[in-house]
Amino acid sequence: MANLFTYTKQSKDELKKVIWPSRKEVVRSTMLVIGISIFVALFLGLLDIGLSYGLSKIL
Repeated sequence: MANLFTYTKQSKDELKKVIWPSRKEVVRSTMLVIGISIFVALFLGLLDIGLSYGLSKIL
């Protein structure tokens, strides 16, 4: 049981050392991830449509 308390205390101490990002940084990073995800999804969707169309004309 002592190990559990030691682990909890050490974890709490380590979390105090973390430099947490600001709200502005989190929102900016989130928007960047969403934007890149949408771009990649659109790119892959258009690539799929293009390849499907091309293969249907060949076959």
